[in-house]
Amino acid sequence: MAEMADLAVSLSLLLGIVVFSEVARRTALYLFPNRNWIIYALELISTFQLCACTHELKLLAEMGGLEPRIALTLTFLISVVHGLSFRGAICSPTGALEQLYLGTLTRRCALTRISCQLIAAEAARRVMPHAWALALSDLHAQHSLTGFSCTNSPVNAPLLQAAAVELGCAFVMHTAAFNVEKVEEKYRVPAIAAVITILVYAGGHLTGAVFNPALAFSIQFSCPGNTFAEYSFVYWIGPILGMTGSLLLFDKVIPAISGKSTIPKHLNSNGLETKKMK
Repeated sequence: MAEMADLAVSLSLLLGIVVFSEVARRTALYLFPNRNWIIYALELISTFQLCACTHELKLLAEMGGLEPRIALTLTFLISVVHGLSFRGAICSPTGALEQLYLGTLTRRCALTRISCQLIAAEAARRVMPHAWALALSDLHAQHSLTGFSCTNSPVNAPLLQAAAVELGCAFVMHTAAFNVEKVEEKYRVPAIAAVITILVYAGGHLTGAVFNPALAFSIQFSCPGNTFAEYSFVYWIGPILGMTGSLLLFDKVIPAISGKSTIPKHLNSNGLETKKMK
C-alpha cells in the first residue's frame, strides 16, 4: 500500500510539472505571439519539463522499488506527453546540432537553444529538491535522508562500454527520427516514444540510457562515483558521436549508394515539423 501511495503522489507531481509547464508555454505564446525569441522561452520551459519529470521517474525507479513493467509504461506515457506538448522545442543538444548540420537552424540559434537547454537542466536539478522537501510521500521523505542526491554512480559498466551504449542509443534515436515521416502523422509521437522506451529497457541498467546531454547533465552529473570528465565522455561525447554516425549514414553513405537523399530536413529529432530559425 505504501508503494502505491508513493506512486500516486509521484504521478500527481508529474502531472503538476506538465500542467505548470503547459500553462507557462501558453502564457508565453499568448503574451508574445510574434516574437522571434519565443522559441527560446519554449526551449527553456520544455527542457525543464523533461528534466524535472525524469528526476521524479528516476527516483521512483531507483528508490521506490517500481516494477520494471510499470517503469517502462510510465516512460512511454511521459514520452508521449512530452512529444505532444513541446511545441517545436528540441530539448536536446544533439538534436540542435543535427538541425544545425541540416541547415534548419543557424549557428546562433543552435547555440542559444543549447544554452537554454543547459540552463533549464540546471534549474530542474535545483528545483526538484524543493518539491521533494515537502515530503508529500514516504519516498520523498526517505530521499531527504540522502540530501536529495544520488548515492551511486549511474555508470554500471567500463567507461568505453558505457559510452558505446549512449552512442548506440543516440544512433538508434536519430535514425528513428530520420525515418519517422514514413509513419502516419498521428502515430509519429507514439512511435518515437516506443523507441525511447525500448532503448531505456535495453541500456537503462548500464547507463540509464539517457542519450541526451542536457538531460544527463541534470540527472546524472551530480552523482558520486565518476568525475565530470568521465560523465562528459559517456553522456556528451557518446550521444554526439551517435548522432554524427546516424547523420553520416543517411546523408552521405546511403545517398552515395542509392543516389537519393534520405534525410527529411523538415523534421526535428522529436519527429515533428520544424521551421527555419534565425
